[in-house]
Amino acid sequence: MYKINSNFVKRVLIYGAGLMSLAFGVAFSVNSGLGVSPVNSLPYVISLITGLDMGSCVTAVFSIYILVQILILRREFRLVNLTQLLFSGLFGYFVDMAKWVVGDFSIPTYFGKLLMLAVSILFVSAGVCLYMNAKLVYMPMEGLTHAIAEKLFKNKPFHDVKVRMDCLVVFLGIVLSFVFLGSVEGIREGTVICAVLVGKVMKPMQKVLVPLINRICF
Repeated sequence: MYKINSNFVKRVLIYGAGLMSLAFGVAFSVNSGLGVSPVNSLPYVISLITGLDMGSCVTAVFSIYILVQILILRREFRLVNLTQLLFSGLFGYFVDMAKWVVGDFSIPTYFGKLLMLAVSILFVSAGVCLYMNAKLVYMPMEGLTHAIAEKLFKNKPFHDVKVRMDCLVVFLGIVLSFVFLGSVEGIREGTVICAVLVGKVMKPMQKVLVPLINRICF
């Protein structure tokens, strides 16, 4: 009889909690009406340009993120990291569940939209902290960010590099939107605010959550 490692089970539960928190962040972001999330900004614009469905564009962009990880890490890239796409699909189900729970809830007035965006940023920041520090499999965007932080910005902590990567992805989305669509589509002030603030909010969260996760799981 195989004995289940209790620490591994705890890591899986924390990983799942992180993805669910991230999913609720997406749901609140959508209902705020202030633009798509940074990680979805590039696939969204490519979807509008090509006419392909959003799911196919997300898969394509995430596949490119994994390919760039391979180029950066080379022999250090582990085959298990290819399951990032699989877990991205699982995350899609979590987002559907979160959107069902949140429903059409929204707060009227522009201040209300900003408040919902703030809640979204807290959920996303906490979610990334939880699932990454469970040390299982990263999502493609965070996997790429981690690879860049490890190899190209060795003196920069992950949350600082994440701000740069989120801003870069949003910038690419804006450029492509202007060039091919003639205007900025889907990317609004909420997208930019999230790109700038999620990594910064992660910094104090990491100080609280990392020691807690390490004490529970390792």
